[in-house]
Amino acid sequence: MIKLRIKEYREQKNLSYRQLEILSGVSKTMIFNIETGRRSPTIDILEKLAKGLKVSIHDLIEEI
Repeated sequence: MIKLRIKEYREQKNLSYRQLEILSGVSKTMIFNIETGRRSPTIDILEKLAKGLKVSIHDLIEEI
């Protein structure tokens, strides 16, 4: 699931929600809501998160 991949990469890189917000341009509230399953990311948001995490979109959407 995408939410698990985002959280996994964020935690592997020791990034707080605020740090990923700065790197990606996606609000920390949105990141939290995606990780907790309250919101589904658009392709635009996935692109921004992938860039902030320095991974490909494919890395975020592939199955664990």
